[in-house]
Amino acid sequence: MFDYTGKVVAVTGASSGLGKQMAEGYAACGANLVLMARRVERLEASAKEWEEKYGVTVLPVACDVTSTESINAALAAVEEKFGHCEVIVNDAGGERGTGTPLVDYKKEDWEFTLNLDLTSVFEVTKLFAGYMKKNIEAGKQTYGRVINIASIYGLVGNTALPTIAYHATKGAVVNFTRGAAAELAKAGITVNAICPGYFYTELTTETLNSDFFQAFAQQSVPMARYGNCGELNSAAVFLGAEESSYVTGQILAVDGGYTCV
Repeated sequence: MFDYTGKVVAVTGASSGLGKQMAEGYAACGANLVLMARRVERLEASAKEWEEKYGVTVLPVACDVTSTESINAALAAVEEKFGHCEVIVNDAGGERGTGTPLVDYKKEDWEFTLNLDLTSVFEVTKLFAGYMKKNIEAGKQTYGRVINIASIYGLVGNTALPTIAYHATKGAVVNFTRGAAAELAKAGITVNAICPGYFYTELTTETLNSDFFQAFAQQSVPMARYGNCGELNSAAVFLGAEESSYVTGQILAVDGGYTCV
């Protein structure tokens, strides 16, 4: 079970953080990879390391998920290299204006965050799911998986740090996941979302290491700690696996219990 040998997994935002961690998790299961991000030199370094370590084929592709042309170019590279793609993980994202109260939040920061965290998920899913559907119908692959990386902040509000656009976009990704799952179910494509809790990444380390957030985590996370490197991988591997064919439209929080209390 969960043997990805011969399967192709594409991951956006794969140059660092959770995207990089999940990509390596798939490689450890035998998957060939398509690493997508703007910082292609980082992707190339990971590709060299993982091809040697896991014996898989890794394709690094420079991709800006806010550009339709860039996503189409990445998909063309996938077609040329592999001719199929079983899994797409929508991990790329970011935000602007974090810490700004709602009443002071700038419209341009709102639009930036929506474009990067929500519209990009629509665009990547639309193009990759369309590619999967065509391949399934042509017999080039037997199934497809879309995995959207949302957030616990897409499920609940928070009292620690104002981040209104992030709440809005991640909540929208959660219900986009359900809508897409309902549409694509009969095509042999499942669509699910993972909602990570507090994990260390390049973007979060400074905040999470602050005295305030350390105390906040102790009080609000039942496990009283942040997520460790690799603790998201098993959820991604499960949802992307061929065996998980009856799991769709589901929202899986990986958060140390944060959303259960």
